[in-house]
Amino acid sequence: MALLIALINIVGWGLIPLTVKGSPANQIAGMGIGASVTALIIYLFTRPAFDASVWAIAFIAGALWTIGQLGQFISYTRIGVSGTIPLSAGFQLVGNSLIGVLIFGEWPTSTAKIIGFIALALVVIGIVLSSKSDDNGSGNATMKNIMFLLATTIGFWIYSSSPKLIGKAINPSATGLDYIFPEMLGVLVGTTLYVLFSHNTHIYHEKVTLHNCLAGIEFGVGTLFYLFSVKQNGVTNAFIYSQLCSVISTFGGIWFLHESKSKREMIYVTVGLIFIIGGSVLTGFAK
Repeated sequence: MALLIALINIVGWGLIPLTVKGSPANQIAGMGIGASVTALIIYLFTRPAFDASVWAIAFIAGALWTIGQLGQFISYTRIGVSGTIPLSAGFQLVGNSLIGVLIFGEWPTSTAKIIGFIALALVVIGIVLSSKSDDNGSGNATMKNIMFLLATTIGFWIYSSSPKLIGKAINPSATGLDYIFPEMLGVLVGTTLYVLFSHNTHIYHEKVTLHNCLAGIEFGVGTLFYLFSVKQNGVTNAFIYSQLCSVISTFGGIWFLHESKSKREMIYVTVGLIFIIGGSVLTGFAK
């Protein structure tokens, strides 16, 4: 059951880069609306208990998620989906794994740490391989663009770790149903603030923004099952499982968004994703 929960999360998040259209502002605004509406429907049907502290942490985490997701959307235009996703997955993986191990005490035994860090190394190798391109490739993975993506990934680190913080320090009995609504409210407020401060309010009248609400629904459903996965698998393993969405997004970017790859680049991508899958599965043994 724990792996099935993780799989739904993987599919939900993996489809997002293949669904969004328009400018980064169109994408982030539509996602904010779709995600918050999805969370509201879930909340109305489940009516979980209200906890002010849980809501506050979840709201802040959702707002900070906006930074990470906006960084991804901007990077799609600079590096492409199939170039951005592996890099972003690697940055998220390393940061969240270290947070889980160093702050939350996951991988507690020496054996677990050895297995976990071997798995982490495999995934990082996979990330490097899958993001490798020919000198004349279509991507633009310059150091400036890579550092921009890394800096904005901090928002993802905080967002992904918040369920464990809530469970450890605030309310151990809280579940994903208890904080998905305030989290998505944070997403909505964060995306709205970006649109306002970037003077892009006109996008709310554009059809492409409404289309991107579908990506918000995918994100909302994927997030719900990510929160369940954190409870079942732990923050480190749940996060690494979730990064298998990079397989869907990377090949989807190549096949459905027609991002060009040479024969050699395709080999790198395929071998790299094999390493990612292998490392992700291996983390399940780090207990």
